[in-house]
Amino acid sequence: MVTNPVIPNGKIDSIFQRFSKTGLLIIDDFGLTPLNSDDRLSLLELLDDRYNTAGTIITGQVPIGAWHEIIGEPTIADAIMDRLAHTPWIFELKGGSRRRQTPSD
Repeated sequence: MVTNPVIPNGKIDSIFQRFSKTGLLIIDDFGLTPLNSDDRLSLLELLDDRYNTAGTIITGQVPIGAWHEIIGEPTIADAIMDRLAHTPWIFELKGGSRRRQTPSD
């Protein structure tokens, strides 16, 4: 079950169901902070619901090799990575931030 102290349970469950069924889900800035227990279970549930049925794009500045540490609990991290690793297209970009460039660069 997905929980959130700010959003009532019925509403967050509805949002979660929409995320599970949308054709393409983009998770941006993944890994900025480690996941807590509820976060990792929610992510696992979401990816499990979407597995082989819908597209998911995950972006972040953390290398994929560090995702286990960010996800936390090793067994759940393995399950999450298993759902991501069977059909991935991985693009690792090198270089500095494009946001830091000024118009004259």
